[in-house]
Order: sequence, then structure tokens, then C-alpha cells
Amino acid sequence: MTAQNRNKLWIWIGSIVGGLILILAFGAMFISAQWKPILTEKIKEGVYNGSNHLYNIDFKSINLNVITGSLALREVTLKPDTLVFDSLKKQKIAPAHTFEIKLKKLQITRVSILTAYFKKRLDINEILLDRPSINVIFNKVPKKEDTVKVKKTLYDQISKTFKSARVHSIKIIDADFDYINKSKSVKTKNSIKHLDVNVKDFLLDSLSGTDTSRFYYTKDISFQVAGYKSNTKDRMYTMKIDTISGSYSSKKLNIKGLTLKPLYPELEFTRKYKIQKDRYDLSFTNIEFNGIDFIKLNTDQKLEAKSVKIGPANVAVFMSRESPPPAGLDKGNNYPHMALKRLNLPLLIDTIKLKDIDVKYSEYNPASKKVGSVSFKSLTGNILNITNDSLRLATNNHAIADLNTLLMGSGKLNVKIDFNLSDLNGAFSYSGSLGKFDLKNLNSLSKNLGLIEIESGNIQNINFKATGNLRSASGSMGMLYTNLKVKILSDNIDGEGTKEKGLLSFLANAILVKDENPSKSNPPRTATMTTTRINSGSFFNLMWKTLFVGIKDIVGVGIVPEKNPVKQQEVIAKKVRQQKRADRREARKAIREKN
Repeated sequence: MTAQNRNKLWIWIGSIVGGLILILAFGAMFISAQWKPILTEKIKEGVYNGSNHLYNIDFKSINLNVITGSLALREVTLKPDTLVFDSLKKQKIAPAHTFEIKLKKLQITRVSILTAYFKKRLDINEILLDRPSINVIFNKVPKKEDTVKVKKTLYDQISKTFKSARVHSIKIIDADFDYINKSKSVKTKNSIKHLDVNVKDFLLDSLSGTDTSRFYYTKDISFQVAGYKSNTKDRMYTMKIDTISGSYSSKKLNIKGLTLKPLYPELEFTRKYKIQKDRYDLSFTNIEFNGIDFIKLNTDQKLEAKSVKIGPANVAVFMSRESPPPAGLDKGNNYPHMALKRLNLPLLIDTIKLKDIDVKYSEYNPASKKVGSVSFKSLTGNILNITNDSLRLATNNHAIADLNTLLMGSGKLNVKIDFNLSDLNGAFSYSGSLGKFDLKNLNSLSKNLGLIEIESGNIQNINFKATGNLRSASGSMGMLYTNLKVKILSDNIDGEGTKEKGLLSFLANAILVKDENPSKSNPPRTATMTTTRINSGSFFNLMWKTLFVGIKDIVGVGIVPEKNPVKQQEVIAKKVRQQKRADRREARKAIREKN
């Protein structure tokens, strides 16, 4: 065959192929034009019937490519019909959550159109929602008893149109998500930006509704939120979260990089309030929920989990004694187990696992004009049976915490706390031990808050146990120590600095303070301890105050009456007011002299 003939052959073949492509293209365009109104009707009908007439979908335009099997809907809205919802609610078959969705484009790829049309089987490779706006509304709806079944399943409602419907992947990318709770007297709204959701293998057929391996007809639903940041409503804190991710199949929820940062330094923060206000500085590297029942969380807003792992983390709390506590305040309501009762979310967690958490409590004392602090390093341990669920409480009404930490970073401290979760008076008990510890490590606390400087003192061991409730605590203690010497300091209200009260320090060490236990040829001394909580005292304040009573008794100063904290606060507040007036007078005098 000559070159000329070969060229003619290729031209002929190319013309045939080109003609076929044109025929297919024109055919696809014709079919697309013919099918657009049919698909539009089928989509709207499918959503309407498939949702038991609850939802309506609308869109501005539809683009169909028969050859690639792709479909794009533009300016899409999905809304529930409120009249239908109210009707379903009266029938006790309304869903707990309804959805409102708006998006510019809905992309559907690789749809087997011929299979859907002729075999009534809908098979889609992927549905993509790019940057949608999604509102999820929760309503507290009555439910029929378990023995009563809904007349028609979701499959029954679409079976006249399709024998089955399968979507291999549904992706929601960078969504604006609002969760609106209408079940309370006051509607609440929580917003999330940059939400990604991935639904794996959605299948709706005659068997998928009873397939226990599926979650709402899917093999898995996973999500991730990245870069969450907002200021609290009072504009005193910034909250940040690096990522929140979860998956139904793994039954996990992971929160990474959670921080709550105050917007003002310690004293500046507390001075913005006229009453005492705790300042929190929180940083959690990781919080991991395991074994979550997502079905109960979705339908009943009930959080059930096998475990929660928390840590590493840093928790810092600061409080100033400059201002009085709020009128009528009773911190007994904030006991951990009492606060759990008030939680609106039904909760049932088998175990909370704490690991490598550093806790620091600091307090400004206007009497010394200094900040005293106590720290607990590397707090690790478990808390069992955290619940406010009535059924669980009927069988086990105790939460048990077993915690280990390093007091001031050096003394090995173990504490076990037993919370009675159903007792109306907030009953609890605790016990523990402290190993070898240099008491001088407590000077940042004792000097600045207690106006006592520890010159020396070494603890060999402390053991304690006590029971308590909302009003008081009592128990017993043993403490072995050597070489205890202290200095008693004056206050610093006048601004001249704390000073040693030499005579009182001498008398304390010579007469009252017992420098060791056991003393020579005597058995170890023990103490009984009883403390009454004032309304402004917290749960942990009561625990510490009770132990302090035992320590005072063993070292020999138990006979020294403790100052009434309420009257002490009034005296301090009066002195602070006097000092502020004096400062203002000096400032006015300086201005006059300058002029």
C-alpha cells in the first residue's frame, strides 16, 4: 500500500470515529435535554416521598452528562415542612433532628443512569457538597413505645421508584454548621466552621434497614473540624481547638489542642469584677472518647462512653481575695458530684483516665500583697462510674477516683475519693498518703497566704482518711516528720513588706511547735480532725482545710484558734479600701504640688 493510500485510510477511519463522536455528543445532548425534566421531577419526588413528605428539595438548574454519568445541581436548598413535622410529632414518629441545607453546588459523579432508568437500581460513586451551610435543629419529641413500629420503612417509601439506592461516598467539605437546640425554654445555638464529613457506603434496599453493621444505612460516618476559634460570650476568654474528629465505626471522638486562654493577666482579670471570680487557664493536648454510643447521642442526646482519656494537660486556676465572694454564693453546689446531677446532658462514662496533667492553684492575698501557689505535677489516675443516669445509679451510685501526683513537683501523693452520686447532702469520703517531702517547698503557699515561713521540716509520711458532705468533714491523720521550725510574719497592708514577728516566732518554736513526730521515747502522735465549710469554700478547699486541722494538731498548734475566714475577709477588704483612699489622696496631693 502506497503512502498516499495509507493516508486516505487514516483519514477515512478518522472521519468515521469523528462522526461517531459527534453522533454520541449530539445524542448525549439530546438525551440530557430530554432527561433533565424527568430527573428534576424524580429527584424532588424521591426526596419528598423518601422523607415521609418531611423534606422538600429545590435547585436553580441541573446539568447532566450522560457519557460521564455526572450530575450537578446549582443553588440547592433542602428544607423541612414544619406542618408535616408537627403532624409527625403528634403521631410520635417525628425525628429528633431536622436539617436545613443551602449550597451553591451539589456534584454527583459516575451515576449509572441506564441502570437507574431500566433496572430501577440507583448506584452513585460520589456525592460532593462543597462549602455548604447546614443547620441541624434538635427538638424534644415524644416517642412511641418500643412495641409500636413505624408503618413504613424508608425503603418502603422509595421502593416504588427504586429497588435499591447506593452511594459509595458522600463528602461534605468545609461546611458552616449550626446546631440549634429547641428543646429548652430558651433556644440555644452552637456554631462550627470548617466542618468536613465523610459518609461511607450508604445503601438502601430491602435488607439494609435491619443490618446491624450499618449506622443509619451506612458503613461509617466520620467527621473533622479544624481550626475552631472563638471568644466567650463575656469576652474574657478565647477558646481554640486544633481538631475535633470522630467516627461511628471506631466509636471514637478525638479533641486535640483544646485551650481556654484568659484575655487579661491575673490581677487585671479579677479586678474587672466587683466580686471574687476564678480565672482559668486551660490547655489540653488530647481528649479521647472511646466506645461512644452515637445512636443514643443522636436520638436521645445521651452521652454514653466506655472511657475518656485526658492528657497531657495544664490546668491553672487563679483567685484574688481582694473582693468579697458573691452574695448568696454557696460553692457546695459545685461539688463535682453535685454539679454532675445538674448537668442537662444525661451522662454515663465507665472510666475517665487522666495522664500527665499539671494542676496549679494560685491565690492573691491582699494582706501580703503576694500570690501563693500550690501545684500538683503529673496527675495520673482513673475515675470510675461517672453518671447521672437513674438506671445506672440504681445499681451503682458511687464514683471512685484513684489519683497519683507530685505535690509541688516532689512529694508523692495518692488520694482516693468516693463520691456518693445519689446522696442529697453531697456525701463523700477520701483517704490518701504523702511520701517524703521537704516542707520548705510549701513556702510559696504558706508565706504568701498563711504568713508563716517554714525554715525547715522534713516529712517521712502522712496518712489520712475522712468523710464529708456539703457542710463539714471529719477524720483522722498520722504524720511522721523531723526538724520543724517556722517564722511568723506580719501582713503587708501598709506596703512596707512582710516582716518576721521575732517574739511570736520564738514562742511558737519554743513552746507550741513540736519539731518532730514521734518525739524521743514516745509513740507517734495522731490527730482527729473536724472542719465546717463556709459557703464560699469549695469541695477541694474543704478537703485541704480538714487536713490542715490534722497537721496543726500534730505539730502542736491545734490549740491556736483559726481566724474566722468571713471576718478576716471583711477586715482585709476594709484595709484595702483604706489603702485605696490613701493612694488617691497621695495622687491628688502630687498633682497639686506639681501644678
